[in-house]
Amino acid sequence: QGAERKVRTEMPDGSVAYYEGERGAERMVRTVFANGNVKYYKGEQGAERLVRMELADDGGVEHYEGESGAERLSRAEFANGEEVQYYEGEGGAERMVRAEYADGSVQHYEGERGADRI
Repeated sequence: QGAERKVRTEMPDGSVAYYEGERGAERMVRTVFANGNVKYYKGEQGAERLVRMELADDGGVEHYEGESGAERLSRAEFANGEEVQYYEGEGGAERMVRAEYADGSVQHYEGERGADRI
């Protein structure tokens, strides 16, 4: 008694957030959504940042960089192993700059988001 700590929060939308750490310093480490997607976080309490998201619908994995609140997509890996996409730009305005394929081919992209070209 007196040493209880938060380990899980169940949301009305069906998502569940998981926490680690000592009482009063619990930090979110993972959120599992009702659709099966899973987001992973790193950082101290109040400064947790998104680092990875596993996509349930296609089994892909997205990797993120940046500080809490300013995360940006940096890489997307397709579940079949056939393609890895690399991104640059600020969060919400990322654009694909390169795609690498399992056969060894690489495509480079230029231009702004939505108007990019190989």
